[in-house]
Amino acid sequence: MLTQALFRALDKKAIWLVAILIAVAVLVPASNLLLPNGHPLRLPNYAVPLFGKYLTFAMLALALDLVWGYCGILSLGHGAFFAIGGYAMGMYLMRQIGNRGVYANPILPDFMVFLNWKELPWYWYGFDNFWFAMLMVMLVPALLAFVFGFLAFRSRVTGVYLSIITQAMTYALLLAFFRNDMGFGGNNGLTDFKEILGAPISADTTRAALFAASAIALALAILVCSMVVNSKLGKVMIAVRDAESRTRFLGYRVEYVKLFAFVVSAVIAGIAGALYVPQVGIINPGEFEPSNSIEVVIWTAVGGRGTIIGPIIGAILVNVGKSYFTGAFPEFWLFALGALFVVTTLFLPKGIVGLIGQYRSLTTRREQHDRSAPAAPSPAEVESSADPQPKPAE
Repeated sequence: MLTQALFRALDKKAIWLVAILIAVAVLVPASNLLLPNGHPLRLPNYAVPLFGKYLTFAMLALALDLVWGYCGILSLGHGAFFAIGGYAMGMYLMRQIGNRGVYANPILPDFMVFLNWKELPWYWYGFDNFWFAMLMVMLVPALLAFVFGFLAFRSRVTGVYLSIITQAMTYALLLAFFRNDMGFGGNNGLTDFKEILGAPISADTTRAALFAASAIALALAILVCSMVVNSKLGKVMIAVRDAESRTRFLGYRVEYVKLFAFVVSAVIAGIAGALYVPQVGIINPGEFEPSNSIEVVIWTAVGGRGTIIGPIIGAILVNVGKSYFTGAFPEFWLFALGALFVVTTLFLPKGIVGLIGQYRSLTTRREQHDRSAPAAPSPAEVESSADPQPKPAE
């Protein structure tokens, strides 16, 4: 019964994408761990966390697409939820260092000892337990999104004004986390992690496991988003996006629909941030930069908002290009990113997925036209239909 309901809520593209991600979660770690060095199909050690980072970015773009593509909420602050989830994971990883830090303090992280802190702040309690950290990864972004969304949507703040205050929220958090007295490492952030769940964080097996966890988490996020957008609630979300006033006049509580989508999106972004931190090895206030949230908007627009697969494609392609450009032409990357956004806005308003859909629609119409057009007569038919005694011209 549950399986039938699940498949009814999913479209074919989402099912195929989930299947591909599950296969990737198995094949990529196997390629890195089982194949010998020098094998043409072996993935190098540095590529595993790099590809895992791309998957977390794809998850973040999918989270933004849920509110922007399907609900019409252009959030320029989703980097805040991503960073908060990352900090929750970073706090757990810092507690796992114990007395192996520079100052060998079993309770206080090194930066607290350096700043002459005498005891652990109350909001660090519980982060020595993995389950508690994972609960905070989801709960804190959800709580922030709920409070912010409730106040904003209840006040009917929409459009560019909503985008501005989401960016202001992100910038305010950036300034707060830069302060040393906040207890989050100041501008240096949290780093020098040793292990996760008792396994060395730099070990090849740990990195492969983190990659597999990222792929599976992205697959689960796709399932959740697909179930939401293909349900009756998803239809109401699309109605809010296209005609908010008319939807409100029909009796729907628009602010509650927006709030639900915003909170679910924040939870997905927080989980993505939690998976990002152990693979890159650091989390600092730079993740709150408003430019990071704007980049997520570009990923979603390039791939195609309002689709499940589009933001994932856009996030992976843009970040692969970023890795290449920042290594080969670092001074031109920002110009390339800006040009990409301008080209997408002017010539690809529906993104890559929309362009593919338009091409397939055009091809289908041509095929239907060719099938409906009368076939050209063969030479035998022309000869048999010719008049054996043509009349002379008058």
